[in-house]
Amino acid sequence: MELFYYLVFGGFGAVVLALELSKTSRDRISNTPTDFNSFKNNYLLVYSLMMAGDWLQGPYVYYLYSQYGYGKGEIGQLFIAGFGSSMLFGTIVGSLADKQGRKRACVTYCITYILSCFTKHFPHYKVLMLGRVLGGIATSLLFSAFESWLVAEHNKRGFEQQWLSLTFSKAIFLGNGLVAILAGLFGNLLVDTFSLGPVAPFDAAACFLAIGIAVILSSWTENYGDPSENKDLLTQFKGAAIAIASDEKIALLGAIQSLFEGSMYTFVFLWTPALSPNDEEIPHGFIFATFMLASMLGSSIASRLMARSSLKVESYMQIVFAISAAALFIPVGTNFLVPPSNVKGGSISFSGCIQLVGFCAFEACVGIFWPSIMKMRSQYIPEEARSTIMNFFRIPLNIFVCVVLYNVNAFPIIVMFGMCSIFLFVASILQRRLMKIADTQTSKPQDWMGHKERQLEAEPLNA
Repeated sequence: MELFYYLVFGGFGAVVLALELSKTSRDRISNTPTDFNSFKNNYLLVYSLMMAGDWLQGPYVYYLYSQYGYGKGEIGQLFIAGFGSSMLFGTIVGSLADKQGRKRACVTYCITYILSCFTKHFPHYKVLMLGRVLGGIATSLLFSAFESWLVAEHNKRGFEQQWLSLTFSKAIFLGNGLVAILAGLFGNLLVDTFSLGPVAPFDAAACFLAIGIAVILSSWTENYGDPSENKDLLTQFKGAAIAIASDEKIALLGAIQSLFEGSMYTFVFLWTPALSPNDEEIPHGFIFATFMLASMLGSSIASRLMARSSLKVESYMQIVFAISAAALFIPVGTNFLVPPSNVKGGSISFSGCIQLVGFCAFEACVGIFWPSIMKMRSQYIPEEARSTIMNFFRIPLNIFVCVVLYNVNAFPIIVMFGMCSIFLFVASILQRRLMKIADTQTSKPQDWMGHKERQLEAEPLNA
């Protein structure tokens, strides 16, 4: 492995360590009670296990499909199946989580993802397609049910609202940072060192998810969004749509999330071919671990920012989106400014090195994004339909990613990076609009649901 990879990894590691060691009381939320710390640590354990199951698979999905002999177009179709599944079934499972219970939804996530991992043992296209569909359903649950359970349980136990920021930032630092790094290195160990093949990380992921099921069943209590028996799924969908349409802050938040996450998931598909356009030998697991270390740096910065009550999330996130737009524009710039390499195979090119540093900067922005968007969602989204609305937000991002992946062979890779950069710039503009609204309004989630109830009561039931 080239020295360059160690330098980048070591550089980000040193910065993260320096940031963590230099934190003062001003940068931390301290003096939290024992019962909250126990609750927080239990959630962090579960979240870390869930993310270990997810991150172990990440660097090897594209690689596994290519090893089975599938081309870029067929792999793109498999990715489309996953995002399409998340789009079609996500809102349904989100509503079921609100109605049937978030704990039950979290266990369902584990079971569904374990089944998805099992399909990776078979090189048959239809079986792999089934696995992607199951993975799409699981992804919808991962990014809605767990957060919804946490927010509801936190409020039910009467903990201070600011302490949510601590749990969010720690969850991203551990689950999307440290655990992801260890998962990348562990996957690299399984595949490259022990030569167990690209399916080994998926088996390891299933083991972590099984442990997570045991912890959830033994230590979590159930909570619900709107458990009233007289509301079917259609009524829940309608209530969530009214909540989004009646408050510009929620609509803006959904648009911002869709633009950023759509670009992020497109990046997940693009980074491997971007760094090895001529089939260069690159250490996928180690690069993935480096990305996660950069994300860890971002979450460490976010924890400092969120600990300061005088600094609003809405304010600094517009800068984060602008930086992320610039980072994903780097492949476009290097395409015109750096002479391309025509040598097949070998080590990473000079252009690839520049892009890798830019991709790490983008991952740092991702690390800031997650706890920050979680904080804004906890402020603006009504509790009664939290999972439903969060999965509503995922519909446009899944459509965007599906369209990009469906046309993956029609556009050069720099065009797709350029599109992502534009979307991130738009997200920065929308974030500025959200900041202005937040400065002039006081968030009152209960009014959204009251508005929804009044509209539903006023309309005749034709069913």
